[in-house]
Amino acid sequence: MKSYRKELWFNTKSKVEFINITSLVEEALAESQIREGLCLVNAMHITASVFINDAETGLHQDFKDWLEKNIPHSPELYRHNKTGETNGDAHIKRQFMGREVVIAITNGKLDFGPWEEIYYGEFDGQRKKRVLIKIIGE
Repeated sequence: MKSYRKELWFNTKSKVEFINITSLVEEALAESQIREGLCLVNAMHITASVFINDAETGLHQDFKDWLEKNIPHSPELYRHNKTGETNGDAHIKRQFMGREVVIAITNGKLDFGPWEEIYYGEFDGQRKKRVLIKIIGE
């Protein structure tokens, strides 16, 4: 069995942002030369997320609206922020959107269902953060 590891780095312009990283993961898969196996993609920061969903901007705005309505960026609401932080909401938003995804690899391609694409979700942006891609298989 072979394995391949690659890091992606992001520094978003906004505090909350979703970035389609499907093509970057596909590039890593091609570099790996693995034809059958699994691909793990995970955020390496506790205020960021990786998730799979549709590439539709209205849906992405719905996610952002729901998260802000239900987990607002109001530093006074979170005990975590008593440590001097202001990102308690970002930690909770990450829990809802997920840390990682695993995608099957079949015939050298990511084995997606209809409309599925991979996104990096940032909830405490404007600083450098990374995503890990780990591919294993033959």
